[in-house]
Amino acid sequence: MGQCYGKYDGGEREDSFRREDELPVSKTPKHGSYNSSGSGRGSFNNGGASPMRHHHKTTSFGSSHPSPRHPSASPLPNYGSSPAPSTPRRLFKRPFPPPSPAKHIQSSLVKRHGTKPKEGGSIPEAVDNEKPLDKHFGYPKNFTSKYELGHEVGRGHFGHTCYAKMRRGERKGQAVAVKIISKAKMTTAIAIEDVRREVKILKALTGHHNLVRFYDACEDNLNVYIVMELCEGGELLDRILSRGGRYTEEDAKIVVRQILSIVAFCHLQGVVHRDLKPENFLFTTKDEHAQLKAIDFGLSDFIKPDERLNDIVGSAYYVAPEVLHRSYSMEADVWSIGVITYILLCGSRPFWARTESGIFRAVLRADPSFEEAPWPSVSPEAKDFVKRLLNKDMRKRMTAAQALTHPWIRNNNVKIPLDIIVYRLVRAYLRATSMRRAALKALSKTLTEDELFYLHTQFMLLEPNKNGRVTFENFRQALLKNSTEAMKESRVFEILTSVCFSSVSLLH
Repeated sequence: MGQCYGKYDGGEREDSFRREDELPVSKTPKHGSYNSSGSGRGSFNNGGASPMRHHHKTTSFGSSHPSPRHPSASPLPNYGSSPAPSTPRRLFKRPFPPPSPAKHIQSSLVKRHGTKPKEGGSIPEAVDNEKPLDKHFGYPKNFTSKYELGHEVGRGHFGHTCYAKMRRGERKGQAVAVKIISKAKMTTAIAIEDVRREVKILKALTGHHNLVRFYDACEDNLNVYIVMELCEGGELLDRILSRGGRYTEEDAKIVVRQILSIVAFCHLQGVVHRDLKPENFLFTTKDEHAQLKAIDFGLSDFIKPDERLNDIVGSAYYVAPEVLHRSYSMEADVWSIGVITYILLCGSRPFWARTESGIFRAVLRADPSFEEAPWPSVSPEAKDFVKRLLNKDMRKRMTAAQALTHPWIRNNNVKIPLDIIVYRLVRAYLRATSMRRAALKALSKTLTEDELFYLHTQFMLLEPNKNGRVTFENFRQALLKNSTEAMKESRVFEILTSVCFSSVSLLH
């Protein structure tokens, strides 16, 4: 992934691509399917996952405010007229393997994975191989004494996943999934750090029912072993395909609520997933109403308050525009959820082209089509929901927590999580001039009923005092109540100390 070159393919006729797009669908393994590309390290796996990442992080001192009602202009550049105002409809099949990356992307691969360039190809970025790589992770080396390894259930470029059983302890005999990552393929310091971070995130993110459970991490001279909960229901992707490529609205709501719930939880903890796609969600059982679990945090990262990432990672069909612009935060995950929801409702991808660069151009310039079947029969609320997730202006895009309050998805039985954006909004308000505060107060009177519902929900989660006011202590306790080790790692609490809150009431 990276800057896009070559002719834009989004406007070509649908039948000109059908032969490449309609590849045979692989069967789901007996015990579920796992994306076993190590820590997201490898070639495009099923969803066109790009392993490229440029390791730089920046801190943004400007506020990033999603709706409700943010007046800021889009941070994205103004483009000329789009080659195609909307991408043509593409029936949802297992994605075809993308073409080889361009030279500028190959250089990133070399730096990240130690991949050798093709003969005759010049790679401007050199790899520092002077220092020997430390492939000792400090994990226990007793894997074989603790686990009985079984058959393979999934395979990726940098590793594979196997069925296993625990040999001892309270869980003796329990079936688990073991992701096995080859140390021989960890040819750069970046790849090694990816494994460390994946294990750290899985350890730190605990307590959510839609998150695959982490049990253990072991190593030996050859491999790293990540032991997790076994999900035997197969991928969300396979469920979509088994239903003829699309879900009913009611069934789609059930899936999307679960995805939003886990993503909102991750964002509150200061973790951005960065590779959300149907292949990275597994069902616990084959039951039609089985619980959905998020897996594969190999491309995930901790993100500090106000931090902007510019690593280009993710999967081509699901990547957000701001990722391609190399300045993004948690909003990129919400875009990916929008793509997944679009696919669930209509069975086709919102952005499609023959080449990877063509897909990127469609993401940056084209608009998804809501005119072709079955969209005319889809409810206006569902269309509005998808459009608000696929807003190219990340400042106007809904957050994951806010999306759970949207009329289409709202359910009284689903708990609305605390939204970390509330803390950022309050801090921005306290830093604002008196004139800006007055303007915001005037704008608050124009909020819609749905926007007020979201704000009221968040206000009540802060547990205001009996007098209806929220203090610094209310903010602190709300974070503590929802904190995990991940929140400490991502230093989310800095958002409180970065502004000199007083002990007097702040909101009412």
